[in-house]
Amino acid sequence: MTANLPVIGAAPEGVPELHHLKPQVDPSTLVHKQLLRGPFWQRIPGWREVSEAEFLDHHWQSKHTITRPEKLIEALQGLVSSEFVEDVRVGFERAPMSLRVSPYLLSLIDWEHPYEDPLRIQFVPVASRLLPDHPKLGLDSLHEQADAPTPGLTHRYPDKALFLPLDTCPVYCRFCTRSYAIGLDTEGVEKVHFKAKNDRWQQAFRYIASRPELEDIVVSGGDAYNLRATQITEIGEALLAMDNIRRIRFATKGPAVMPQKILSDAAWVDALTAIVEKGRKLHKEVVVHTHFNHPKEITGITQAALDVFMERGITVRNQSVLQRGVNDTVETMRLLVKRLGHVNVHPYYVYVHDLVQGVEDLRTTVDTAIELEKNIRGSTAGFNTPTFVVDAPGGGGKRDVHSFETYDRENGISVYRSPAVHEGQFYLYYDPLTLLSPAAQERWKDKAAQDRMVEAAIERARGRVRPWA
Repeated sequence: MTANLPVIGAAPEGVPELHHLKPQVDPSTLVHKQLLRGPFWQRIPGWREVSEAEFLDHHWQSKHTITRPEKLIEALQGLVSSEFVEDVRVGFERAPMSLRVSPYLLSLIDWEHPYEDPLRIQFVPVASRLLPDHPKLGLDSLHEQADAPTPGLTHRYPDKALFLPLDTCPVYCRFCTRSYAIGLDTEGVEKVHFKAKNDRWQQAFRYIASRPELEDIVVSGGDAYNLRATQITEIGEALLAMDNIRRIRFATKGPAVMPQKILSDAAWVDALTAIVEKGRKLHKEVVVHTHFNHPKEITGITQAALDVFMERGITVRNQSVLQRGVNDTVETMRLLVKRLGHVNVHPYYVYVHDLVQGVEDLRTTVDTAIELEKNIRGSTAGFNTPTFVVDAPGGGGKRDVHSFETYDRENGISVYRSPAVHEGQFYLYYDPLTLLSPAAQERWKDKAAQDRMVEAAIERARGRVRPWA
């Protein structure tokens, strides 16, 4: 009976054979689908006896999160050299961010090659790799506090505001753009604190409700992961009750650094789900924005957690930070984008690294971002292709990396405008000095030469401004 059935892939009788334009793909080459699984955390000596049930419990993760350099060094004994231990100790003495690293995150680092590991680079500073800050760098480079009508609320864009209900996170990133406020005070930085206080929240809610142009609220911090379930409900209900609010984004790095919470904190996930569903009934959008920077951060545990969000109908978008030695190659960025799509996360933005204190070793050039975007686009569907942006220093907001008025590659100065935010103002981004030519580095050592380079860049940009009707 099967003798007359057509062969799959063969042309029907009387139809000429079709020649495939592309050769068949070997499934083993689809590395974006190959996620780390199994008890990988048992590679850490202190966790060799930790069961899967324990490791997947967010309470266990929180209890064993490392918050002091001494504890981190203690956990690494036997895995790294004494020289590396000393490098870490001095690195934290100089870092503007305090320490907070989850066991999950720590177990993903390749401790046989710690200097090269992209996760270690993001979360554990080593003194030997630190570089002097750029002379134009400031602690609050985005001027979030300057655009804050109430404490912990930034209103910069016409219809959007950033609400910071708290100042803690499940982990602390070295490169945090809010190192002026997040975490404990460090040796070099006395922080501005935004504690989870109801009176401060009510002040922010009153302002939001009083501004009919505000439609979009980002609930960040800190990190929405650290809000209690009741607080997720309180904030979500308050914002959804405002007629002017159409969109709410809960921002969290949690899925990248502690996906166990989604798997084991039912109350938190239920509270978020309820706000998403209520928003949908009110025809308002409530989504999650998260933060993966490297494909190593996406494991089988990540996929299981994000499957929960998918089943609950919760949209998740990703915002990456472009970092030297982490994701600044085409191969790595392409794999990250493809892997995010595989676990149902939409790549949204890739930020050129902000001018953050103490992490000059992580910054790269605007030109790098332009080349990456050029190579990434076309790798996958457009809705899963991120936009590469510069968050313009000084409060200009997010600008497409290509949209500069001028870009002096020799001296590393790009000039942007943001007409919808501040008409007539110029915003300058500076490439890291160590990636400039020796001659340019010499010019940056002289204050008068710095001023001349900046003035020349602005003057060139001013000459390009077109009067639009």
